[in-house]
Amino acid sequence: MAGHRQSKKRRYITWAVAGAAVLAGAGIAAQTSMAATTWPAQKTFTGHAFDTCAAPSLSAMKAWHTGFYGAAAVYVGGRNRGCSQPNLTASWVKSVSAVGWKLIPIYVGAQPPCQSGSNPEKLTATTAASLGKTDADDAVSKASALGMKAGSPVFLDMEPYDITNTSCNNAVLTYVRAFDKELRAKTYRSGYYGFTSSSAKAIATATDKTDLPGNLWYALWDKEYTTTSDWPWGSTQFTDHSRGHQYLVNSKETRNGYTITVDRDAWDGPVAITG
Repeated sequence: MAGHRQSKKRRYITWAVAGAAVLAGAGIAAQTSMAATTWPAQKTFTGHAFDTCAAPSLSAMKAWHTGFYGAAAVYVGGRNRGCSQPNLTASWVKSVSAVGWKLIPIYVGAQPPCQSGSNPEKLTATTAASLGKTDADDAVSKASALGMKAGSPVFLDMEPYDITNTSCNNAVLTYVRAFDKELRAKTYRSGYYGFTSSSAKAIATATDKTDLPGNLWYALWDKEYTTTSDWPWGSTQFTDHSRGHQYLVNSKETRNGYTITVDRDAWDGPVAITG
């Protein structure tokens, strides 16, 4: 997934640094500082998912709906989003949802000040809180415009960085907390994509869990289709349908005549509420 949010060149720099849908109320209990409001039931998917740089065409999505993959991650916005999205429209979301696809919204927000490489938007200790709020507002606006309703998750993408750099890590956590708090104020569930060696680890091992994400999508490229056996942190964290695992990247696959290079994910967590 790292390469989908960044250019191919940045992806290699980054690497160097570093089944069924059900309705449930999962994922909320893990989130703190929730607004006192009535939340839509969480829409949960458990099974094989994929993410790819640009949303495939509707015909490709129809061809790929063979029973293996049931969910697809899509990049709804963010200044650091790596690909244009000519197919990703409200009409596309409605059509692929009607086919039976479940969708996972990703937002490529500001990146850490100590991260290698260049990004159009980087946070600083001074701007972290304000950027987190404005980026969350933008994420909700983008998701809503696509027909992803309140109660849907938005997964904030944070690429690898040096989490031992205390000032940098503190700035990232400030940004993430502001982003997640604003998401929940607008009745969207908070999610986070990161690497087990760095960005996800910073969230999972933070002492203060206030306003941190309720759903964690961890990148660990071990080719193991699981969200449990290779989970590197406490077994009581992110339980009750709150996990995703990116386990394989750059898998070139052909289904019914359509070839797409995807990253594979094991999913047991929230998906967008559409329709």
